[in-house]
Amino acid sequence: MRKILIALLFSSLALAAAAKEATSVAADPALEARVLAIAVELRCLVCQNQTIADSNAELAVDLRNQVREMLRRGDSDRQIIDYMTARYGDFVLYRPPVKPTTMVLWFGPALLLAGGVGILILVLRRRSRMAPENFDPDEADAAQTPPTAR
Repeated sequence: MRKILIALLFSSLALAAAAKEATSVAADPALEARVLAIAVELRCLVCQNQTIADSNAELAVDLRNQVREMLRRGDSDRQIIDYMTARYGDFVLYRPPVKPTTMVLWFGPALLLAGGVGILILVLRRRSRMAPENFDPDEADAAQTPPTAR
């Protein structure tokens, strides 16, 4: 019992040592609202399926801080988005614009789905035209059929 208590004590000390300081919220709630509005439009480059507002990755925290500093400097929302796009490309936008370089992102899934459905239809049509003798009988059918009939 004593060993368990010592192990719990050491593990709690290790967790306390690894804890980080809570991030401070700006004194200006309007600034934080603008930071959040821009952060939900930018993709976390580490997580890739989250916005920088949702991500706790260090890069996302750095990008949020950079957005906050740019807003304090007086940059507009459009200027910040343009700066991030120029630096990281369209991939940083959570909703990239429709243009020739992003057509695959927008229409690729629909084309793959349409292609899969087309192939499925072709295979099913070919199979429906085949004679029943071309198929192996099911085990249940083979067990019910007398051996002379095969």
